[in-house]
Amino acid sequence: MPDTDISPILVTGAAGFIGHAVSTRLVERGESVIGIDNLNDYYDPALKAARLANLNALDGFRFAEMDISDADAVKALVVDSGVQRIIHLAAQAGVRYSIDNPFAYQKSNLQGHLSLLEASRHAENFRHLVYASSSSVYGDKPMGGVGFTEDEPVNDPVSLYAATKRSCELMSQSYAKLYGFPQTGLRFFTVYGPWGRPDMAYFGFTRKILAGEPIEVYGEGRMARDFTYIDDIVDGILGALDRPPEPHSNRILNIGDSRPVGLMEMIRTLEESLGIEAQKIMRPMQPGDVTATFADVSKLHALTGYEPKVMLEDGLQRFVRWYRDFYGNLPPA
Repeated sequence: MPDTDISPILVTGAAGFIGHAVSTRLVERGESVIGIDNLNDYYDPALKAARLANLNALDGFRFAEMDISDADAVKALVVDSGVQRIIHLAAQAGVRYSIDNPFAYQKSNLQGHLSLLEASRHAENFRHLVYASSSSVYGDKPMGGVGFTEDEPVNDPVSLYAATKRSCELMSQSYAKLYGFPQTGLRFFTVYGPWGRPDMAYFGFTRKILAGEPIEVYGEGRMARDFTYIDDIVDGILGALDRPPEPHSNRILNIGDSRPVGLMEMIRTLEESLGIEAQKIMRPMQPGDVTATFADVSKLHALTGYEPKVMLEDGLQRFVRWYRDFYGNLPPA
């Protein structure tokens, strides 16, 4: 059963894709939510503003513009507001962006995560920190075979983004041991859907196809991803939140669809949803990319009953309907 009470839940990255969806669901189930976000311009600020407008219209949600790297401000908010549970989703995203902007990841991902750890350990009666990790920590793996399990070796990240996410897991491990408060790290696998991130492939492909522009298909189209619909992701996050591990524990769980789809199959499905065939330019693999992602979610299923329900065809149709409603048939500015 949902563990609702009068203490607010802090959601970092609340104006982001997953943060918006999680905050909405929490309020809908009767929780009080404090959302924070620095509203940076990594991608279209108008999209973040629209998500935030949705949240600000909800009773039970309040927003504070804040950078998670500001440890003193984050700690003061947590302690003064009586926060006992945190869903930490804010981070500098993007594998490719990390190639040219490494210090953005040091500030947001490493310093930001440390801010949340410090705030959690100083909060009275603190109960659970759930934080976003990434499937990128697993590195590369040939197509086929079985999915990544949480026991896979993760000592060879192929991007700085992946390295920061693994570092956050290790920081959480040390804080769990030192200070006792329970934590859960969720390794996300390619989240997609309405209100998504414009830097994701399916989103960028949609923009270009509708604009009559060719799409660039990296890895010669031989990559595969475990595309996971946003509603399924929220189910898993809240299921994990409501079932904290024992004190002094930093539990790591995969959260994905467990049904990897080839990149060319995703493009064909998107073309069918749009009713337009894409012009394709085949490109080699980019630095930092991995060949395939595939989640073994048996631990999350055993804990929460988690079972993804939305197939890619349905999920992309929902995304296209949202996109056309939000942008029309024009690409975003």
